[in-house]
Amino acid sequence: MLQLAGAGAAALMALSACSSSSDSDNATDTSGKSGTSASPKLSGTVTVFAAASLKESFTTLGKEFEKQHPGTKVSFNFGGSDALAASITSGAPADVFAAASPKTMAIVTDKKDAVGTPATFVRNQLEIATVPGNPHKVASLKDLTKSGLKVVLCDRTVPCGAAAQKALDASGLELTPVSYEQDVKGALNKVQLKEADAAVVYKTDVKAAGGKVEGVEFPESAKAINDYPIALLKNAEHAQTAKAFIALVQSAEGQQVLSEAGFLKP
Repeated sequence: MLQLAGAGAAALMALSACSSSSDSDNATDTSGKSGTSASPKLSGTVTVFAAASLKESFTTLGKEFEKQHPGTKVSFNFGGSDALAASITSGAPADVFAAASPKTMAIVTDKKDAVGTPATFVRNQLEIATVPGNPHKVASLKDLTKSGLKVVLCDRTVPCGAAAQKALDASGLELTPVSYEQDVKGALNKVQLKEADAAVVYKTDVKAAGGKVEGVEFPESAKAINDYPIALLKNAEHAQTAKAFIALVQSAEGQQVLSEAGFLKP
């Protein structure tokens, strides 16, 4: 009887130890996951500098991130990638940079202001935006060179402008726009306000504008597709929270939002 009692006690102790070990493992797992997903430990404001073309989709993802992580806030600064990169290298406080081209991201990485290697998370393709109804019958990139047609381009220093120039060069076309805009939203706005007849922007911007503009695809755009890289910045005030936002952008959920906005997969 004593031997049986001893054996029972030993078994009970062993079971208790296993249970304790399992609880400990579960606690570790929860803690491990909390750094990247639904963690109550994530806090603070994440400041994201992002290309203007990401405005709609990133705003949606920012709201989703705040919902998943109560106590956090995502603050955005949207604009031309070159101007954003210059601000970052000049010391502007930011946690994440999402650029519309590797070239503009290189402005930041060359100054050692990013952590690790930037990751391409989406790609984007150009499209012609015309006023609704396309009254000037723009059907091709060459049509933009018609005399009297008021065309707007992004400045060549920003990714959408560089891509447009690349497409024009590939086609052997010369185009003198009525104005160069500092970001893609500025170019699109000129058409929406009917201050211009057409603009070369991204497909995502045409889609976001809805019925305010009409999109015209052109084959030369396939030769000027932009990769969009994202990176954690060196002086990020809330690095773990910033990493979690980047993880959301790269997740299946984030990619779905971006795909629905018209972005191409990386």
